[in-house]
Amino acid sequence: MRLTLAASVAFLLGAAAVVAIWWTPYPVDTIEISARFAPPSLAHPLGTDQYGRDLVSMLMAGARTSLGVAAAAIAIGVAIGAPLGLLAAASNGLAAALVMRTSDIIFAFPALIVAVILTTSFGPGAMNAVVAIGVFNIPVFARLTASSARRILSLDFIDAARLSGKGPARIAIEHVAPNVAPIVLTQAATQFAVAVLAEAGLSYVGLGAQPPAVSWGRMLNEAQTLVAIAPQLAIWPGVAIALSVLTVTTLGEALRRRLDPRGQEGRAVPC
Repeated sequence: MRLTLAASVAFLLGAAAVVAIWWTPYPVDTIEISARFAPPSLAHPLGTDQYGRDLVSMLMAGARTSLGVAAAAIAIGVAIGAPLGLLAAASNGLAAALVMRTSDIIFAFPALIVAVILTTSFGPGAMNAVVAIGVFNIPVFARLTASSARRILSLDFIDAARLSGKGPARIAIEHVAPNVAPIVLTQAATQFAVAVLAEAGLSYVGLGAQPPAVSWGRMLNEAQTLVAIAPQLAIWPGVAIALSVLTVTTLGEALRRRLDPRGQEGRAVPC
């Protein structure tokens, strides 16, 4: 029941983000002062903000930015970190040491610090938030992939593959990668939740999406001085962030139980 509910919420959030690319009930870049702070109604189910913008439309546009930034950042982390982890596990020499030490250096600079550096150099924006969060995720997936791959490389079926004449690259692609993929996928779900929070934090302090772009973190930033007179302006984006994190975390846990090979008597599957 909980998993079904989480999947349903995830679908709705994802659908809202995708639909918002082309359509929202009202334009989010149009100010209508005469409709400011309108209460919930048939025309505006959640009311309007201090500029008369429809809150449903704002939340949809915010989902497009916040979830899009998180997805792009995780894609960067997986696309770069997982191959580096495989390389480190397969080489077990200078390349492995270089990957691990580089990961240590990146870990020393959290996403917020990287975003500050990028903002100083190139100016604030959603793309810089993607790069900052993505770079921070590279060592996460590199280390996870390397440790999982080393465990798999120590198993008997890998020795059989070597005896059959397969080289390190072929073994990594045909045998290690398929067994590591479920572990990386479950970690990606967890990191996606972290990325949503990171994007919200960066946008809240002004380092993420910039006007006229809308994000949940920026909505919170704009609502902080209006909590006393219009608390719904902070409540709804906060609920959206919390729902996203809880939903993805729940789905990630379900994926871990179903896909992680360690859940199958602790053995990798020969491929």
